[in-house]
Amino acid sequence: MDSDNKIPYGKVSTAEELGALIRRHRKSQQVRINDVSEISMLGERFIGECERGKATCQIGKIFKLLACLGLEIRVVPRGGK
Repeated sequence: MDSDNKIPYGKVSTAEELGALIRRHRKSQQVRINDVSEISMLGERFIGECERGKATCQIGKIFKLLACLGLEIRVVPRGGK
């Protein structure tokens, strides 16, 4: 999809950046929060809070949300690729 090219995939430094990236990706796939909620078994409230960058979201649930959306986290040394 062309809109994927506009999503700033890559380095994420804050919960807000991660949430914004998740939201952009979800919307680019034309998937509603309630659809993601049903598929992932996560609450709509949690998904919304995550997308708004709530810093205290549970990491296990974030991994589940990312997997549901076809995203992953990679950890590399700072300045690395």
